[in-house]
Amino acid sequence: MNQREDTGTDKGWLQGAACVAALTFDVDAESPVLAEGRRHAESAMAMTHQAFGPKVGVPRILQMLKDVGQPATFFIPGVTAERYPQMVEQVLESGHEIAHHSHTHRQAVHLTLDEERRDFDLAMKALGRFGITPKGHRAAMWQPSWQTPSLVAEFGLKYDSSLMDSDTPYLIETESGTVAELPPHWSLDDWEQYAFLPEPRLGEIIQSPTIVADMWINEIDAMRRHGSLFMLTCHPFLTGRAGRLEALRKVIETAADWGDVRFTTCESLADAALADPALVPAPLVPITVSEDLYPDY
Repeated sequence: MNQREDTGTDKGWLQGAACVAALTFDVDAESPVLAEGRRHAESAMAMTHQAFGPKVGVPRILQMLKDVGQPATFFIPGVTAERYPQMVEQVLESGHEIAHHSHTHRQAVHLTLDEERRDFDLAMKALGRFGITPKGHRAAMWQPSWQTPSLVAEFGLKYDSSLMDSDTPYLIETESGTVAELPPHWSLDDWEQYAFLPEPRLGEIIQSPTIVADMWINEIDAMRRHGSLFMLTCHPFLTGRAGRLEALRKVIETAADWGDVRFTTCESLADAALADPALVPAPLVPITVSEDLYPDY
């Protein structure tokens, strides 16, 4: 089995591997529920359902990652870091990367630029209290604004992981600098497989972990042929449940046994992408939509 991160010697972002795998965990805790309305703080069911992530899920995930010997990136909202400082310290002590995931988990696409910048700054300060200088960002619900990459560069971060127009890394040129984009996708997200909550209705499915493991194994196997990025996104309040965690272990161990999949943190992947001479930075251009063709209903 592959051990912790093989940096490789090739100049390209793949660094000699057939596929690169990034294991990422969004430790949202209560934040996505509260983003739907502060009133949900009165629901003991909803709050404890989400608290399972930092209380139980993260320690289990950290032990599993230690067992399989692979690195990971934890995207932690500022409010989660403030509410669960011991959990943040556990991730730090385990040697994994901690990255920026907004402060309140409100969707940037619904904020003004000033509101998004303020939320971004609050999250930087919350992580900074732990001595963390995050190198990357993931927008809440993968809903960035067109200005988000520029904010990422403005705050000195190397990468974003929110956009879905590729399954390999690419570079975005902004007025504040160049950032690497590490594309995710809903099909590689446990939320779409396991999330069930009656109020607020953030999901309505509880899939078999066996089916999910088979789907993800098939996807990463195909990505070996296509030279792609397997950007897996899991949430500790979901995948921290025992059966689901063992399904994830199976995915990781199967891919590691193939011997040509490189596991890496998002920061190391971003460094490889930024150093790849084949990747040319280009601006992120908003789409122009004709009011005649698409009236605003």
